[in-house]
Amino acid sequence: MQTYNLNIFGLEVSFKTEAEPERVQKACTYAETLYEALKLHGSHLGRDRLLTILILGITDDLLQLKQQTALRDSRLKALLEFIDKQERPDGRKV
Repeated sequence: MQTYNLNIFGLEVSFKTEAEPERVQKACTYAETLYEALKLHGSHLGRDRLLTILILGITDDLLQLKQQTALRDSRLKALLEFIDKQERPDGRKV
């Protein structure tokens, strides 16, 4: 497990993870990009509120993706079951 010491959102953060450095850097860059965009529109808000809004936005995105993935998986399962029930012209199952 690798230890990371980062300065993100003006905060010093230390943590351990099995994630590769490139993955950690991508996540930090993405979060900081979203944070900077929020700061432009919410410059009157403090860092804690901006970070809360950021967390809620990312969490909402994640939940929507999970819902879309579950729906896709359900449709794929139904399609596979449909295909399994089909017979070839010679009477054999597909």
